[in-house]
Amino acid sequence: MTAAAKPTWERFGDAMVGWCGYALLVPATAIALSAGPKDPTWQVTTLAVAVAAAAWIYLMFTRLSPPRQGHRARIDVFFVGVLALASVLMLRMPLFFIFMISGFFYASILRPLPLAFLGVFATSFLVNTLIAGFPRNAEAWTFYVVIITIQTLVIGVGSIVGEKVTEQNEQRRQTLSRLEAAMLENAGLHAQLLTQAREAGVLDERARMAREIHDTIAQGLIGIVTQLEAADHARERPADRDRHLENAQRMARESLTESRRSVEASKPGALEAGTLPEALEQVAGEWSGINGIPVDVTVTGDIIALHPEIEVALLRTAQEGLANIARHARASRAGLTLSFMGDVVTLDVRDDGVGFDAAKPDVGTLSGFGLTAMRQRIARVAGSLAIESEPGGGTALSARVPAIAASSAVSAS
Repeated sequence: MTAAAKPTWERFGDAMVGWCGYALLVPATAIALSAGPKDPTWQVTTLAVAVAAAAWIYLMFTRLSPPRQGHRARIDVFFVGVLALASVLMLRMPLFFIFMISGFFYASILRPLPLAFLGVFATSFLVNTLIAGFPRNAEAWTFYVVIITIQTLVIGVGSIVGEKVTEQNEQRRQTLSRLEAAMLENAGLHAQLLTQAREAGVLDERARMAREIHDTIAQGLIGIVTQLEAADHARERPADRDRHLENAQRMARESLTESRRSVEASKPGALEAGTLPEALEQVAGEWSGINGIPVDVTVTGDIIALHPEIEVALLRTAQEGLANIARHARASRAGLTLSFMGDVVTLDVRDDGVGFDAAKPDVGTLSGFGLTAMRQRIARVAGSLAIESEPGGGTALSARVPAIAASSAVSAS
């Protein structure tokens, strides 16, 4: 059963009210015509009144669009007409009380409910009065009043109870209908959220791969090209040329290893082998050896093992900062400072190079995808990135992240 469908008993009750007039009028007419006077005029007249009663029911009730209770004025007129026609037929033949009983059914749809009580009383009064007339003694009057009172109370109360049950069922159907609609809407929203989550996951993975490609493959290729160009320029100096070629080979192997780690979403090799300060020392030493620029690495505060994602973000930021110094800064010195300050950790990357106009962050030593990648990495771990620079005054890059310990990641899993 759907939320909008009526129960079987309720549909049966509606059908009884809809067909009771015809169902009671037809047998009453047949019995009256067979048992009544054989006078053709009487029979034709009686039949005509019965046909008029059937036409009245059809025109005023059967053709009425549901819900019929909503057409109160028309139902009131219809009910009065039914009682009037039934009274005429009973005056011609008391056996038509069978048809008058339909008034009890039609009274159940009168509104408001006090009017339904009045309709039941009027039907009971007519049935009991037109059959035998008014009582002629006190005992008969008592019986007459009791019968009408009991009929009115029993049938009237039954109509009220039925109406209340119908109202409750209708409220229940409407509630179920709203619940079903809400469930359908929730299912649609759930499907939409799943689609959006998948799309967001795809975009997030694309962004991650773009950052990893930039931090590993792109930087490695740039370094390899730089070393090969240096080797070409040093062709007259075999020792320098061989050194640059060895650097290029080593960087190619390291870039291949790091690219595989990126695809597998593994930690960088420097972090796999040691702590974050040790990894920064290793990265700075290798970078300094390749580029010939000394790097000072300083660690302050009480060192703690950070959440893996935070350590990767800081290491990649240091690598990108050093790569930008090598490409653009024309610096003579560089420095890395890792500071553990209670609930935050900062990483500062600085150089004494040419600098740039910090009011134009899209140009200078941090131009291109590198700055975007650094900002995205730091933002993913709820951190912030600040840049200070001026032409001829060098550049300082500062990443600030929450000091979430590695034990938090273990307990969360």
